[in-house]
Formats: sequence, C-alpha cells, structure tokens
Amino acid sequence: MTALKKASVKDIARLAKVSIATVDRALNGRTEINPSTRKRILRIARELSYKPNLAARLLAMGGPGLSIGVCLPDVSDFFWRQVLVGVLEEARRFESLGISILSRLVRRFGTGEVEQVRELLDNDVRAIILAPGDPHGLAPLIEEAAKRRIAVLCVTTDAPGSARSTVISVDPELNGNCAAELMARFARPNSRVAIMTGMLRVEDHRRKVKGFSEKFPVFCPGGRVVEVIEHHDDDAEAFPKSAALLDRFPSIDGIYMSTGLYFSTCQALDAAGLSGKVRLIATDLAPRMVPYFQNGTIYASMYQRPRAQGRTAVHLAVDHLVNGASIPPTRYLNLQIVLRSNLILFPEISDPKLPEPNYLSQHLQLPFTSALEGDNVQGRSEPGPQKKSA
Repeated sequence: MTALKKASVKDIARLAKVSIATVDRALNGRTEINPSTRKRILRIARELSYKPNLAARLLAMGGPGLSIGVCLPDVSDFFWRQVLVGVLEEARRFESLGISILSRLVRRFGTGEVEQVRELLDNDVRAIILAPGDPHGLAPLIEEAAKRRIAVLCVTTDAPGSARSTVISVDPELNGNCAAELMARFARPNSRVAIMTGMLRVEDHRRKVKGFSEKFPVFCPGGRVVEVIEHHDDDAEAFPKSAALLDRFPSIDGIYMSTGLYFSTCQALDAAGLSGKVRLIATDLAPRMVPYFQNGTIYASMYQRPRAQGRTAVHLAVDHLVNGASIPPTRYLNLQIVLRSNLILFPEISDPKLPEPNYLSQHLQLPFTSALEGDNVQGRSEPGPQKKSA
C-alpha cells in the first residue's frame, strides 16, 4: 500500500482474510467475534494507520447524524448554565458530523428527572448526559438505556449502583478532604464547624460531607463538626436554617458549604454581624461571589469546573459513538481552589455574562431544543430571601 493511499476497511479485511462485516465488528467493539480474530484485525488496523471515515460511519449507523440527550437542572442557575455551555461548545466541534443536542431541563435539581429522561429515551437519543439528583428513581431508566446500548454519562454527581457508563466530576470525597484541610488552616485548634449541604441522597453532596467530616478532626486538633444541615438547594430554606445555626452556635468557627448555594448563608452571617469572623468555605463560582471574597466573608471556594465537565461529557460520548472508544467508569477533573488573590484568573468572574438557555443555540450556532424554550427563563444571580446588595 502506498503512503498516498488511505487504508480502508476492505484493505484490513483482505489482509486479515475475513469479511468486511467481521472487521466492522472488531473496530466497533462488538461482542460477536472471536477474541483472537479481533486482536489480529486491530493489529492490522494499527499497522496500516487506519483512520475511520466518520461521516460514512454515521450514515452506516442509520441516519445523517446522532442526537445526544441532555437532562440538567434549570440552567437559569449559573452553575448549570456553565455545564450546558460546555456541552454546546464541545458539540459544536462535531456539528459537521451531524451531532445534535436534545435538551430536557428540569425546574429543580432532583425533581422531574425521571419523566425527562424517559422522554429522551423515547426520542431515540444515542447517549444521555445527566446530573442525577434522584439516582434511585433514575436507576431503572439507566438500566433500560444500558440494555439499548445508550451510554449514560453523569456530570457533577453520580448514580451509584446503576448501569451508568461514567461520572464526570471532581472527586467529591477529595473535594471534602481539601475543604477540611483548608478550614483547619484558617481555624484554630478545637474549632467547631458546621456543614451546609443540599440533599444527602445526592451522591456528590453525601460524599463531600463524608470527606470533610472524616478529615477535619484529623487536620484540626480537637476540631469537630457540630452539625450537618440540608437546605435542598433552596434559598428560601437555606436562609432561615443558616440564621438558626448561628443562633444555636453564636461562636461557631467555620461553615463549609458543599454546594454552590452560598448567597443565603452569606446574608445570614451579615445579618448576625459575623461576616469575616466565621470562616466560610464555599463551592464553585458565580459573579455575585466577588464582593464576598473581597470583604472577607468567603475565605475560599472549591471550584468544580462545570464548563469542563460539560465539554468532557460530550467528548467521551462522541468518541464512543463515532470511534467505538470505551468510556472510562470515572473521569475526575482536577479540583481548583479559589482564593481572593487568584479570583481574577477565572473567566467565570471576569466575563460572567453567559447567554440565556433559549438563546444558546443561536449564540453557538448549534442545533438545540429545550423543554424550557419559550418560557422566557430569566437568569438569576443566586436570589435569596431578604436579598440586599452586597
């Protein structure tokens, strides 16, 4: 074979002395093939530097393109909007192959996911990207997807014990461990701290709490976690619970917020005259966090890189669907720690104006349909009860 001629499936079949169908099974990771035959075919493909014709492969899969389903919480929330922007940015790279995104958004994390994932399955998507706030309820649908060879990629949080393909996130226990070590460095020995979290049924929340609770007494001599409070990612619930915590423990040394719902706790500290006195370690970034960093209310934040999570999920899905690449069971991203001194380095703060969800397709020039389109969803900068300017 000359260097100018690209290797084809026919070339591999001829050299391996097998049919084209057998080569296709080997290259696409199907099971109906003898292991030794598969090994021989893959060796020949490597020797020929075989590169698949992606457009032809898509046509062979039964259509002009592939649809990837996305189920995320309401993307008027800054964190989830960044995940979606990451999804669309990466999908745009493959639009010439006919990759499209079918989005079914839920109004609240952990609510309505089962119905939306069912709809995605009914729309014949080839992969699903989701944030499982209700992992138990989603387990049967994830199992059904696996039986239909539909990859399910979890972002931010996992669905343990299910047949999901992978989880893309920052390792939640490591996240909690790092937050505990930071808190111990900010606080003094024998400190008493509390944890504000969303829902302990959510794997990401549960494991962050576990990681922090186990390590804080190790890093802080005599240190103790006095309370773990669930606020269900609801500002209206978080504010009174934060205020009640400060009433019960007026001399509390620190609070670790394991989710991005920081606003109400900051407001409660401000109302109690404790801003900057209670060490506050937050999670993730939003534009309105800047004043709280600057005035010393937030000491640090554990950044989970939501935009990178979205991009990584699409990349793994497309590589699997088009190239037959295996999906790793976990893909943990590096945790980034945000302090007042390096805050300016994060584009989420320097350029925070992400487009609204129903304008994202126009902004990124990508096919995009959403269950919330037409609802005039307004972006919110972490509204909370008794909201006042920072």
